[in-house]
Amino acid sequence: MYKIACSLLLLLLPIIGWGQETSAKQRELELKKEQILKEISEARSKLNSEKAKEKDVLTQLKEQEQKIKLIEQLIATTEKQKHFLDDAIYLQQKEINALQKELLALKADYSKMIQKSYKSRNEKSRVMFVLSSSSFLQAYKRIQYMKQYADFRKIQGDEIKEKNLILEGKQRALEVQKQQKVKILKETEKDKKELDVEKAEKERLVQTIKKDQKKITAEINKKKQETAKIDKQIKQLIRQAIAEANRKAKIEADRKAAAAAAATAAANKAKGIKTTKTTKAVTASKAPVSSAKVILSKEGEALSNNFKNNKGRLPWPTDNGVVSSKYGIQPHPVYPNLTVDNSGVEIKVDNGSTARVVFEGEVVQIQLFGNMKGVLVQHGEYFTLYKNLSSVQVSVGDKVKTKQILGKIHTPSNGRSTLMFYVFRNADNMNPAAWISNM
Repeated sequence: MYKIACSLLLLLLPIIGWGQETSAKQRELELKKEQILKEISEARSKLNSEKAKEKDVLTQLKEQEQKIKLIEQLIATTEKQKHFLDDAIYLQQKEINALQKELLALKADYSKMIQKSYKSRNEKSRVMFVLSSSSFLQAYKRIQYMKQYADFRKIQGDEIKEKNLILEGKQRALEVQKQQKVKILKETEKDKKELDVEKAEKERLVQTIKKDQKKITAEINKKKQETAKIDKQIKQLIRQAIAEANRKAKIEADRKAAAAAAATAAANKAKGIKTTKTTKAVTASKAPVSSAKVILSKEGEALSNNFKNNKGRLPWPTDNGVVSSKYGIQPHPVYPNLTVDNSGVEIKVDNGSTARVVFEGEVVQIQLFGNMKGVLVQHGEYFTLYKNLSSVQVSVGDKVKTKQILGKIHTPSNGRSTLMFYVFRNADNMNPAAWISNM
């Protein structure tokens, strides 16, 4: 009985392992679907909010496109589930067919053995078979043969039972997988219908926008002018921050040099050595400094390298939100000939959200951009800027840690809260998406 149980366990182990692997992959896809469905729900809520205001058709269009992308992701994930199940069903059916074939062969052999046993079932014939032996050794061997034959019959019977159990388990698993596939196909069909509805709504919005081409063109041109003005202001702020950092570094270097010279003079005086007079140096605070590139100290260089080494892994500058406008030259969703050049990224967030620093550093500036605030944080030769804040929780000179709250993001009258986020190396703009994880 123990041997049979061990044999059954060895036969079931590959099935259990396969089942666990299947469940893990299925669970992974299910979790991905749950996340996408959550994002779709959030997008739907935001879109309904925008529709209720009916103030910004372009905003509605952006929200609609975001929702369409999420539904397309959901359909793609469901398709992956379907393909995975198709493969699993195929392999399961293949194993079932092999087991059925093996079981038929076992049953056929067992049937022949039973028939042969039935024909020789007479106890006298068995006794005569032993007694007709020519020697004691031959009689012993014949007795052993009959015993082994009986044991083999029992083993074959047990094996048939084991195979039947495995076959039943596989057939049940196959039925579950087929039911899952039917469910997934229904979900896919439903999602595709919803996608068609959303695309139709997007087309309606596009047609609405096309009616106001002149107005849209004027708005975009105005936005370009405002953006150019703000970008110029930001560049000036960055250069000021670089110059200030270099001025401080020069003051510190001159202080150390003066201290070293004083120490040398004192040592020479103690030894009776006369020192020659030198021309008085211009103080560092009045000396010209570079505003193009940060002169790094050892600490600044280490921080800068640390920031660089975390490229692509930095946390988001908000705890929620989606990128509503990417970095660089972005075409208009309806008029491709109309473009906007973004020097940072625009992140749409929930009302009441806060901005947080993406890496440790020092707050070097807090500036006003219109009626909104911006916080500039230095990370060695790198800078990050967080703009569109209604209030700030830090001060110039503060050392900040990763994910520390900088301030509250402004909520305008249309209720569309956005954070403008920038990354610079010295005064050169960089694409924030290359630095932030999954942006």
